[in-house]
Amino acid sequence: MGENSQLRAENAELRRRLGQDSSNSSRPPSSDPPWEKKPAPKRSARGRSGRKPGKQPGAPGVSRSLVDDPQESVELAPEQCQRCRASLADTAEHSRTRRQIVEARPAPPPKVTEYQLVTKLCPCCGQRNTAVPAAGDDAAAQMAAAPGSPVRVGPAALARCVLLTCAHYLPVGRATVLLETLAGLRVSVGLVGRARRRAAARLEEKFIPHLRALLATAPVLHADETTGRAAAGLAYVHVACTEYLTLMHVGGRSAEDIDAGGVLPAFTGVLVRDGYAGYAHLPAVHAWCAAHLLRDLRSVADADPDRQLWATAMADTLIEAHHAAAEARARGADRLDEATLTRILSLYHGALARGRSDNQHTRGPLADKARALISRFHRYEDMILRFATDLTVPFTNNTAERAVRPVKVQQRTSGGCWRTLQGLTDFATVRSYLDTAAKWGIDALHALEQLFTTGPWLPPALTPS
Repeated sequence: MGENSQLRAENAELRRRLGQDSSNSSRPPSSDPPWEKKPAPKRSARGRSGRKPGKQPGAPGVSRSLVDDPQESVELAPEQCQRCRASLADTAEHSRTRRQIVEARPAPPPKVTEYQLVTKLCPCCGQRNTAVPAAGDDAAAQMAAAPGSPVRVGPAALARCVLLTCAHYLPVGRATVLLETLAGLRVSVGLVGRARRRAAARLEEKFIPHLRALLATAPVLHADETTGRAAAGLAYVHVACTEYLTLMHVGGRSAEDIDAGGVLPAFTGVLVRDGYAGYAHLPAVHAWCAAHLLRDLRSVADADPDRQLWATAMADTLIEAHHAAAEARARGADRLDEATLTRILSLYHGALARGRSDNQHTRGPLADKARALISRFHRYEDMILRFATDLTVPFTNNTAERAVRPVKVQQRTSGGCWRTLQGLTDFATVRSYLDTAAKWGIDALHALEQLFTTGPWLPPALTPS
């Protein structure tokens, strides 16, 4: 009997390990094999909307409209009748239908502006006087600041270099080819790489300190981290963000590296994060991301559904609490009613009691993992249910996870790593700017052109007024 129990436990643990993916573990979605199509999870935090797939009734369309001033017009008229073959040459027009084709043009040659700096000698004192660029002419100022380089690349061109590498995640080599193909700009790979560095340097002067000051006053913050391979080593990209602000920095994974971002050490609001212990020292009020917990519960429940019913019950409890909190927010309520909250707590404690009972005399890796998970839910009950007791707290940490996802996208398109740690740091800085601008509805190219001309765009507040 004892041998059968041990074999069953080992079998369940092996099934759990073999079945791990991003839906039931902390693995990122990028680690899932693309050839394996996983079935949809049995329990989902998303409720059914009741809508059919595709365009919804009343949603604005995106089809093209006819323009009134086409560059070229071609008239097509029938010459003979399609049925009796009679000539239609002298027949009056019955009606006319307009159709238009929008076609791409060859890349135009880049605009080249020549600045001729005139120098004059003062007839009175002999002083050598050279023309100074007018205020606001940033391109001329850059040209005058580098007398040894007669040809410079303008702000609009630099903005496009950064747009391709940091907004569209292209490697610098492919970005260089695309710039020549679509914009007619023939630049070097080194210039494209240096453009990202120049953008990051400009952002570090004003934008990053401004963002730190704003984030420190937020009532709710999201924090997360992800790995990035650079300079033949492993680094971590940390993010602190809200619905309208994003700030990333690069370092290790220790508590000191988390503090190096300059936001979290003094933050005293609600911090939504995962279960990493490196956040435990922070003075914030902590809230645990429920999506991570659901994945852990699913890992246990799928490995042995009969003996780990408590995990299924706990997952159902969290989802029920999430739906109740969402409905309360939709009604404009600031808290759950006492009856609903009491029911959630009762289900929560009941699932824990069932888990302790079912795993009390069981041995094996799966039972050990279940007991550790039960202990976590008991010890951190306040953190886990923060979204239900405080309706300003979201159910998941998806805001932070979306913000750091471009790191994985860029790494995958660039051969799996950054050549230097500085390149990863610059990418994180520029992504902070672009992601924040996108949250405020600002076009990425417009934001980058402003960065290279008058300076970075700065968010005026925590949220739009």
